[in-house]
Amino acid sequence: MSEPFSYFWIAMAAILILLDLWAIISVFRSDKTVGTKALWALGISIFPILGLVYWGIAGPRGVVSGPSSPEHSK
Repeated sequence: MSEPFSYFWIAMAAILILLDLWAIISVFRSDKTVGTKALWALGISIFPILGLVYWGIAGPRGVVSGPSSPEHSK
């Protein structure tokens, strides 16, 4: 296998890991029950690609709240 091809797959794996972490953090920021959050996180961890796709379609969303500080509300 050529070296650029190896770097491509390493970059794809790193992107997948970052997306999975982002999804898991978003799950834990949602207002669902602890059991639901744990199942979503477990599913995303065990099935990284399918879990991410399924979470994107049907998963809990992060809490939508107001601005994080007064200057962001202007």
